[in-house]
Amino acid sequence: LTWGPFLDALARQFTVYAPEHPGTSPDDPDAIRHVESLWDLVLCYDELLEQLRLRDVMLAGHSFGAMMASEVAALHPARVKRLVLMDPIGLWLDDAPVINWMLQGPAEMPAYVFHRPAGPAAQAMFAVPAELEAGALARTRLTWAMGATGKFIWPIPDKGLKKRIHRITAPTLLLWGEHDRLVPRAYAKEFAARIADTRLEVVPGAGHAPHLEEPEAAARAVQAFLKV
Repeated sequence: LTWGPFLDALARQFTVYAPEHPGTSPDDPDAIRHVESLWDLVLCYDELLEQLRLRDVMLAGHSFGAMMASEVAALHPARVKRLVLMDPIGLWLDDAPVINWMLQGPAEMPAYVFHRPAGPAAQAMFAVPAELEAGALARTRLTWAMGATGKFIWPIPDKGLKKRIHRITAPTLLLWGEHDRLVPRAYAKEFAARIADTRLEVVPGAGHAPHLEEPEAAARAVQAFLKV
């Protein structure tokens, strides 16, 4: 999750921890080299919760982060009190394939992630500085960050979650952008069929990243769910 208005809104009512996925921080891009498998990554997050001494946690994740939240909730069901999955990946349907963003160029990505590819949320994520060196560095960082997640989902995101997802016992909110062009909404039905206690909410006017494109609406939905 990128820190911004969405997490600011949640932080007004909850204590929020927003760990950065290994390799996505410009301060330590090589951190991903030490994580060799999906299981290694799941254990990284599990150990983080142990180090923070967190019990009865409420996990929220977006896209690949939602996949990881699902894996952590399946690993230790009793630890997770509530689960929020925003446009999650991790399952696979042959008749509704998830777009492989690793094969998309920088010019195409905003239209897949955002309903308004020229809007402020898209600009904040994908804008490249006009200055040559700064622009090259920005593109390199974005490519590296995408690769840091792609390492665990290439060539498709079906890495066995379907065999473990039934272990999730936490009430789960599936939050979906109305215009998600990256992950078809058919996956909302698929996740709901595999998790015992789910409810779906659709965020109008948002693409694959509702928490970035419509942060107020996404935060209201999540806050209401977590306070029940």
